[in-house]
Amino acid sequence: MRSSTLIALVAGMGLGFCGALTGGVLADRPSEAPRIEPAQQKDRPSLPWQEASLFAEVYERIKHDYVDDVDDHTLMEKAVRGMVAALDPHSSYLDSEEFDEIRLSTMGSYPGVGIEVAADNGVVKILRPIDGSPAQQAGLLAGDEIVRIDGSDIGADLAGAITRMRGSSGSIVTLTIRRANAPGLLQYSLRRAQVEVHSVAQQTLEPGYGYLRITTFSETTAQDVNRSILRLKRDNGGSLKGLVLDLRNNPGGVLEAGVAVADDFLDSGVIMTADGRTPEARFRMDASSGDLIDGAPLVVLVNGGSASASEIVAGALKDHGRALLVGRRTYGKGSVQTVMPLSHGGAVKLTTSRYFTPSGASIHGRGIVPDILEEGPGEAPAELSVPKGSASLLQRDADVRLGLEALKGRAHEPRAAQLLLTHGLVP
Repeated sequence: MRSSTLIALVAGMGLGFCGALTGGVLADRPSEAPRIEPAQQKDRPSLPWQEASLFAEVYERIKHDYVDDVDDHTLMEKAVRGMVAALDPHSSYLDSEEFDEIRLSTMGSYPGVGIEVAADNGVVKILRPIDGSPAQQAGLLAGDEIVRIDGSDIGADLAGAITRMRGSSGSIVTLTIRRANAPGLLQYSLRRAQVEVHSVAQQTLEPGYGYLRITTFSETTAQDVNRSILRLKRDNGGSLKGLVLDLRNNPGGVLEAGVAVADDFLDSGVIMTADGRTPEARFRMDASSGDLIDGAPLVVLVNGGSASASEIVAGALKDHGRALLVGRRTYGKGSVQTVMPLSHGGAVKLTTSRYFTPSGASIHGRGIVPDILEEGPGEAPAELSVPKGSASLLQRDADVRLGLEALKGRAHEPRAAQLLLTHGLVP
């Protein structure tokens, strides 16, 4: 049976969702897009009757015939998730908890236990405990699998695991861990604390030659880069002969943070341009004068895990001839997502622009090919926090050794060759 009342109701709800998806304020990059008010929504094209009728018919079939009873709120949320997720791999609907999580992930500080986790082969695995965090102090290790949190099985529910581990500072959370070569399961009771996430680490490879690793781009990354460069200069007599910048396995993050890091090593020129349907989605970002390492040679390490903001940095430095890229082809994510809050407390993360490197190239689906291209999948970057007496980073990481060799070779090139710009830069 088909209810005309239900069809009208669902059609109206569909119109409301379509209108909500077009509103935007907060974004991965600052957005000036105004929120669309109800009066403005009336002037927008209505949802065609045929599509509204189809949606209502499927909705009614699910409500009547699906094996399990699904409440209206759950069903409508799943419909919205599916609609947004079907657009591209990087667009998604965020409920209020997921929206809070994405905001926290870009702030550089949050209340929790201090571990980086990922879903891997049906389990939630610890990538690394953050230095000085409750997790590190308790003895959790990279590679540990989280089986339960406060007695509840986790499986591969990454979002659920992250939400459960977050909480007010001082509260207790219990993790049940499976560790390779350890008999049985291990249990840890951790007291949550305010965790400071520093996405930048540095060390001296050889006298005069520095190393800088950026693991992600958050609101604090640009400040962390400045502090790290100052430390490297202080430890090397006030200046550097060259720098290895490691962006391997850096998935990106805040667009402005990537642009700021590229600007740190450029004196002028276009860093990136973006093109989209709306005026605020079309923009360009340029470098300002000032180079943190005073024109010293620069090598950037990249691989298939270098994506998004990492590729903005790598593409700008490569196109301007400022750095030599070493490693493997990058991921190839050439789009910009804007996080748009919705009226009920959630948000939609929507692809709003495609960006281009200074030469005008789109790297979307292609990635960036390094100047020195390595074969094979490569190994994960070596851990920086190791016990005293361990082998040096150069001994433990072949890519870093190659980067330093390339850096030394670049240091002997004529200055004019180092500053040679790629032809066809966007004016």
